[in-house]
Amino acid sequence: MSLRLALLPLCLIAALPALAQERGLDVRDLVKLDRVSSPLLTDDGRQLVFAQRSLDFDSGKATTALYTRNLVTRDMAPPARLTPEGWSVNSPALSADGQTVYFLSSRNGSSQVYAMPLAGGTPRQLTDVAVDIGTFQVSPDGARIAFSADTFGDCGADLACTKRRHETHEDDKASGVVYDQLFVRHWDTWRDGTMSRLFVADMPAARGRAVTTVRALGHALEGDIPSKPFGGADDYTWAPDGRSIVASVKVAGREAPWSTNFDLYRIDATGESAPVNLTAANPAWDAGPVFSEDGTTLFYRAMKRPGFEADRYALMAMDVASGQTREIAPQWDRSPSSIQPAADGRTLYVAAQDTGEYPLFRVDVASGEVTKLVADGSVSSFAIAGDTVALTRNTIRSGDVVYTASLQSLGENAQLRQITPSTAERLPDVAFGDYEQFSFKGAGNETVYGYVVKPWNYQEGQTYPVAFLIHGGPQGSFGDGWSYRWNPQTYAGQGYAVVMIDFHGSTGYGQAFTDAITGDWGGAPLEDLRKGWAAVQQQYAFLDGDRACALGASYGGYMVNWLAGNWFDRHGNAPFKCLVNHNGVFDTRSMGLVTEELWFTEWEFGGTVADNPRAYETFNPARHIEKWTTPTLVVAGQNDFRVPVDQSLSSFTALQRKGIESKLLYFPDENHWVLNPHNSVLWHDTVNAWLEQHIGR
Repeated sequence: MSLRLALLPLCLIAALPALAQERGLDVRDLVKLDRVSSPLLTDDGRQLVFAQRSLDFDSGKATTALYTRNLVTRDMAPPARLTPEGWSVNSPALSADGQTVYFLSSRNGSSQVYAMPLAGGTPRQLTDVAVDIGTFQVSPDGARIAFSADTFGDCGADLACTKRRHETHEDDKASGVVYDQLFVRHWDTWRDGTMSRLFVADMPAARGRAVTTVRALGHALEGDIPSKPFGGADDYTWAPDGRSIVASVKVAGREAPWSTNFDLYRIDATGESAPVNLTAANPAWDAGPVFSEDGTTLFYRAMKRPGFEADRYALMAMDVASGQTREIAPQWDRSPSSIQPAADGRTLYVAAQDTGEYPLFRVDVASGEVTKLVADGSVSSFAIAGDTVALTRNTIRSGDVVYTASLQSLGENAQLRQITPSTAERLPDVAFGDYEQFSFKGAGNETVYGYVVKPWNYQEGQTYPVAFLIHGGPQGSFGDGWSYRWNPQTYAGQGYAVVMIDFHGSTGYGQAFTDAITGDWGGAPLEDLRKGWAAVQQQYAFLDGDRACALGASYGGYMVNWLAGNWFDRHGNAPFKCLVNHNGVFDTRSMGLVTEELWFTEWEFGGTVADNPRAYETFNPARHIEKWTTPTLVVAGQNDFRVPVDQSLSSFTALQRKGIESKLLYFPDENHWVLNPHNSVLWHDTVNAWLEQHIGR
């Protein structure tokens, strides 16, 4: 069947209701959308498995199911649900023979590992341990399960010990906790003495039985496996012979809050031998270990500069027998986020940011030659088996869509087979704003890129108010991708044009460009934003520069605070009619003492607050509040330990004491992000009302 015929039904679905597109995207559409993820392929490439999350908006409860699709049939049947109704699952994995699907579920009250036949049937519980399982990996021969769980170190393999201790703490009449070193809190959680540790268990041999007895692995390593708060199952991997596991671990003791030295450790799967550090020679971050199929080579990603979380990840190959390492593509100035080797070990498939997109690449292991295979948006996940690739890709116009293709068909004119609907097909009555990338000469006369998005109801010859979005990080990007938190289509859906600029410090444009922001938070980035705002108005006549609002979060919120006191025209006028500051840094000096991951501020400002106080004051928004005049909406999350709530409260207090029109939106139950769907609706409604009040529609 041709690609055109294969896609015809979905295309028809999208085209037929086009005449009924009478509105733009609303936040309620955004939070209710089904989301696909985690594509898997059987080894022969003939069967696809993926996850789909659905939300009951009234209750706010989300559930995730697994779906399958036979890729060789000629019928037009949509993917079929695999996991039973009423089940919510996550972290799917396939057995080596492709006959069994493994996943995590809290069906029986705690997060445990389950298995079920790919052909369908009733899930079988494989583990029944006393604590929640966070991640897992099944051994290549299917005989054992390695998993992670948060436990107290002195409890060892007695998982019930951790459960009993938590229960005892709940009964304590005193609530105080004594700490003698950092971290005391991380991301959105106060440390309770537990760490994420690895365990291994034999696979239960009979139905009706589940693992209750486990062995502890690598507990001599005083570091979380996986790393917190965002580590996952890709932080560790089984060796093909099943005798050991290689894991990325930071063993730093009291230096953990200011160290980025993660090393790869080989851990004996029997638990009898001490872990061996394989990358001790590198004082920076080693991550994402994965073996070649024959077990002779360990591939991984490595940074080179200790203390820098946004350094370039180099692709590395280690000869397992000798321990010798080499960089595979040293001239490729990009930072891959994932690795999958081909079966013969001669090719790596990786995804990496590149000039506003997130393509899939092929890398020749011997020569380091890099070939772009899939572009036009952001590849968020992928799997490869035989000659087949399955991937999820999103753009500014659509959330993730599952595609499959033959590896041979990829390249400049990649032929992808669409498996799941796009966002436009899921929302046939919604129109989306068209968009394009633009460029201009920014700081240092270097080329800087950005995106402009038209409002959903764009008409030639008319002008539109502008939402000017400033990304966080600061080593981040607002590129050609879909977001459930900062999505330009939600502004386009309200009738606004959107401008986003990847200023100096952004990722995906080479490491030197990313490095440029360090020590210069308010310098070149502000110059880029000023020059970009002028350039985009010259290039696109539909932008109404007199009706614009600037919005940002985290570093973007910092920049909102900074520009409020440092961006004026020659007449002393502020460029924007209103501002939105979400969890933004107000006082860089205070930030260096109250944030949790100290390696970040200490790298960015060249040392500790005590050692280099002048650097923390050079671009400190708190020093310029006397010049603030612009109406500002401030957003704060109580559980934000990255940019703690005092930063937002300080911004709001400064605004109020100066008599500047301002509002505070406070969430007692959110962290650095707004994740609760009802809170997300409130956030967007509040922000949209603020924009409408000050720049209209």
